[in-house]
Amino acid sequence: MAQYSLIIGNKNYSSWSMRPWLMLKAAGIPFEETVIALDTPNTRQEILRHSPSGKVPVLKDGELNVWDSLSIGEYLNEKHPDAGLWPDDPMARARARSVSAEMHSGFQALRQNMPMNVRSSFPGLGRGPGVQEDINRVTAIWRNHRRRVTDPAAGPYLFGRFTIADAMFAPVVSRFRTFGVELADEAAAYADAVWEHEAVKAWVEDARKEPMVIDRHEF
Repeated sequence: MAQYSLIIGNKNYSSWSMRPWLMLKAAGIPFEETVIALDTPNTRQEILRHSPSGKVPVLKDGELNVWDSLSIGEYLNEKHPDAGLWPDDPMARARARSVSAEMHSGFQALRQNMPMNVRSSFPGLGRGPGVQEDINRVTAIWRNHRRRVTDPAAGPYLFGRFTIADAMFAPVVSRFRTFGVELADEAAAYADAVWEHEAVKAWVEDARKEPMVIDRHEF
């Protein structure tokens, strides 16, 4: 029986749920998942059964409930120090935490104008005020950190192997695909690598199988 239970929202829409789900999958940590449908009359009541924040995701470990994607990642790293959830090198680990925190707290224009919607396609839309600046900063992070990885055998992700930092940016890769954001050089290669990660492909497949309802992000 799995030690952990992860409470998440719809896989098509819930970018914050995607992040710890990928952390667990990529690290090979067994867990059970419970999906709570978003935007229903009972959504908040159902989530409050698991989290005082009234938001997903929530990680349940016995009697302990851990909420917020980045907090879940830190908790999993403490519980599974050999899983490689953060880079081994202290300087790389500090940078990984910094860009993950920036993703966690920033990029509001991108979030508001390009909401996650895995199975839809809105090329050319979502270019509201401040969005291009957010895109530029995200792709600069991707390029700068990929250029620091000098060992090709380390892996195609921000710090070589897939870490919490990549899980934090994976929903942005999905948003860029939905809204047709054109990428080049290291940024394009990085986004392709994330999209082809087995855990990401599994999430996307599940998202596309979810029951079709009135789209909460029509344009």
